[in-house]
Amino acid sequence: MTLRDAGPEVLSALEAALPDGTLSQPTEAYLEEPRGRYHGRAASLLRPRTTHEVAEVLRIAHRHRVGVVPYAGGTGLVGGQTFEAGPVPILLSVERMAAIREVNREDNLLIAEAGAILADVHKAAEAEDRLFPLWIASEGTCRIGGNLATNAGGVQVLRYGNARDLCLGLEVVLADGAVWNGLSRLRKDNTGYDLRNLMIGSEGTLGVITAASLKLYPKPAVQGTAFAAVGSPEQAIALLGMLRDRLGDAVSAFELMHRQGLEFLAETLPQTAQPFADAPEWSVLMEVGSGDRQTLGARLEEVLGEAMERGLVSDALIAQSEAQRQAFWAVREMIPEANRRIGAVSSHDISVPVSRIPEFVTRGGPLLAKLDSSLRINAFGHLGDGNLHYNVFPAEGRSRADYEDLRPAIKRIIHDLVDALEGSVSAEHGIGRLKVDDLARYGDPVALGAMRAIKAALDPRGILNPGVLFK
Repeated sequence: MTLRDAGPEVLSALEAALPDGTLSQPTEAYLEEPRGRYHGRAASLLRPRTTHEVAEVLRIAHRHRVGVVPYAGGTGLVGGQTFEAGPVPILLSVERMAAIREVNREDNLLIAEAGAILADVHKAAEAEDRLFPLWIASEGTCRIGGNLATNAGGVQVLRYGNARDLCLGLEVVLADGAVWNGLSRLRKDNTGYDLRNLMIGSEGTLGVITAASLKLYPKPAVQGTAFAAVGSPEQAIALLGMLRDRLGDAVSAFELMHRQGLEFLAETLPQTAQPFADAPEWSVLMEVGSGDRQTLGARLEEVLGEAMERGLVSDALIAQSEAQRQAFWAVREMIPEANRRIGAVSSHDISVPVSRIPEFVTRGGPLLAKLDSSLRINAFGHLGDGNLHYNVFPAEGRSRADYEDLRPAIKRIIHDLVDALEGSVSAEHGIGRLKVDDLARYGDPVALGAMRAIKAALDPRGILNPGVLFK
């Protein structure tokens, strides 16, 4: 069904139904995504304060067949929060719905509205001596509704899982304005279809998340954090195996970094202290957590010592204080900012089976070199769950604009290799508008057909985030 522009009639209906100050004109900050590759358009920015107001917006949009683009923190990297071409939509921001409704120690549960900033969710959990273990670089600006809509991952997926694994229930407004009150407190509930997991990762195409009940965990009594220099991804994987054999689920993070990323960091953010005087070819940042204060540090040191004896690790540093731990993590967390300052020609959020990461790295570089030998590659990411950020950069002294004509070929080379290795072209950032063609190319036809059927059933007029996932 064809959508319509959000014209004067629609805006008048919205103004009549909503409190004063809800509608405004969107500024540039709302219309451009972080990488500057998409510039959106919208007839109006709506910032409701309650679930009831969100429902009113969707009822009116549904009745008039007007597109609605949900907006959380605006930190997404696949263009899901921007709308460039087609009938002009409205932009629906959840930023004013930022309350922490409840923190319950007994249920290990926190209920947050969709506009709550992730860092504020962390603080609310910590105030009750609890942990909400979703950690991503944009935690100071991203919002929990967007984290769930894109099924965000981050650095602790290895132990705690993705965003969907950290959510017990949702409150969602459907396309026609109906409200699903699914803020469950239950860990077990087998009553029919799992609507929660259907909504998580749907990128605002099936409903607008307005609140979520989130799982909390006891805080580890002690954490051990270490940087280790390794010679290759194969050696990093072997080290991970040793850690998990010895420490089991105590291993919460295992981040792989290539020398190129550390060199970018030294070039663009020299104030960031690096652990090694000379950047190793590959390095790993690992973290373990336990309730056993007496043995964790000794066991981590023992594993690293054995890894050095076996030739898997050439150098290792264990954080001796919380300040040093934070300094270690600052290196990993600032690599994306260093990348941004260099300016990637093409960025890729991919996953392959952990055992095939070495093959992916070994094959990927030569394939790109055949296209242009001057390209630089920065591979880094969450080795423990097979998720790499595999980003391609211009030669030193040149800009990404010099390579713009190569972007499609670079992307095709990398994604074809990922597909050949039984991986995914979208590990944790979603499809958005950037990867719609990739989903059509690499997705299973039966799965795509089922997804289209679900979309048609829940959003028959196609008003929710048009152009995301499907054209």
